[in-house]
Amino acid sequence: MRAFLLFWSALWTVSLPLIRGYLRKRAKKDPLYAQHLPERFGRYETPRRGAVWFHAVSLGEVRSAVPLMRAMLEAGEHLLITCFTPAGRREAERVFAGEAVQVVWVPLELERCFKRFFNAFAPKLGLVMEVEIWPRMVQSARDHGVPLLMCNAGYPLNSMMRDRGFPLRPAVMRRFAGALVKSELQRERFREVGVEPIFVTGELRFDQPIPPAHLEKGALALAALAQGRPVIGLASIVEGEEELILSAIARALTELTPRPLIVLVPRAPERFAPMAEALTEMGVNFARRSELFDKDLTLKDPAQIDLLLGDSIGEMYFYLSLTDRVLVGGGFTPKGSHNIIEPLALGKPVVVGPDISTIEYPAVEAIRAGVCLQVGPDQVLRAFSAEGWPGPRPDQITAFLEEHSGGTRRAMEALQPWLQK
Repeated sequence: MRAFLLFWSALWTVSLPLIRGYLRKRAKKDPLYAQHLPERFGRYETPRRGAVWFHAVSLGEVRSAVPLMRAMLEAGEHLLITCFTPAGRREAERVFAGEAVQVVWVPLELERCFKRFFNAFAPKLGLVMEVEIWPRMVQSARDHGVPLLMCNAGYPLNSMMRDRGFPLRPAVMRRFAGALVKSELQRERFREVGVEPIFVTGELRFDQPIPPAHLEKGALALAALAQGRPVIGLASIVEGEEELILSAIARALTELTPRPLIVLVPRAPERFAPMAEALTEMGVNFARRSELFDKDLTLKDPAQIDLLLGDSIGEMYFYLSLTDRVLVGGGFTPKGSHNIIEPLALGKPVVVGPDISTIEYPAVEAIRAGVCLQVGPDQVLRAFSAEGWPGPRPDQITAFLEEHSGGTRRAMEALQPWLQK
């Protein structure tokens, strides 16, 4: 491992010009990439020492960590949150504005950068959300005596199979101080590669808070826009499945009776404009959220539309609140499906594509419970109507949520030995 880390550091060192170029390129679309650059090299202004450190690389990881972060604050802990992307940083700063939380960029994978980081903050405990395996981060935590644990962790089967031929990642995972995993199946997978100790705490996203304002604004928008029509949600649609989804939209608007209202939310902000262009070329009667609503989600113009294009970040619960059922994207590409818990939390039946490797838990359990439907590319239209899929009863979704919630409490219990030191 030491030999690999020397090679790893050398690789990052020679790649620094490319990394700087990458950040400058991304900054053309999002200026925040070019801000606070000293932090990426381990130099921080007014660091607060002794906090509980969460590494949440981007928006999804920050959101999944919020319930546990809240529990930590209620227990009297100070928090340090490191992110890599502007979306993650903005969300963390928005959610915890004015609280005992410091949000900074994670250092680059260089020993000297992490040495400055740990000397500056001296965190009492580190939690890496999901499975972010960064060798220098993990080794530097060990070198500085900071217990670093995987949190809300899952080990997809395809990743596990790849690692059997190239076991570097398992070697790094064994250097963590432990893992808080999502299910008994995940416990067995992490145990097989030698991770210890392991705690089955469940999925933190089941405990995510739902913004009441999003639901209130959604109810008003629904009454004005849908006017009794069924509403189909297409959430977290990614590049690579857009053509399939656009084709399904065209068929839904011409073949389904009554004609539905569709809420389309691309996963990445850079896809907002291309999707708008594609819808225009198709002749779809649509409006963008940025045009139809003000910054507080108040409807400016109750336009007669067939599709609302969600071109904003951080408002997923608003979009989902409008819908009767939701197709969650990603699963029609090899990269895997995205989060199904948010629509289920609002009582919405969920549809996913073939690849659920990224959300194996809780997707397998949700499909088995009848609250989620898995379809192939030629079955998408079927999922859009009650005739194609009647969907679950509301009490089925409620029972599923009750069975799988409580991850925050279990995580706090598992972490007590480290928090009390």
